[in-house]
Amino acid sequence: MIDINPNGTGLPGIEQLRVIVGAVMTIGLVLSVLALIVAAIVWRFGANSSNPHLASRGKTGVMVACGAAIICGAAVTLVNFFWNVGRSV
Repeated sequence: MIDINPNGTGLPGIEQLRVIVGAVMTIGLVLSVLALIVAAIVWRFGANSSNPHLASRGKTGVMVACGAAIICGAAVTLVNFFWNVGRSV
């Protein structure tokens, strides 16, 4: 039977890599909020000016920004879930 677990001290720089990944996740969340604000403004202008194409683009932007925020926020949980699924196979 082979039993291999992740080793947090096996390579130099693992702690710095964790800090970098956390910073990238923070930047991703901040950019998602910015995209959500911009897309909501575009949606509003499209709806108020009776421009269905612009309103549709704004709606799509809002959905994409929300999806990006969900992926950024749930990335660690998703990886852990699939790691546990893979270990149980």
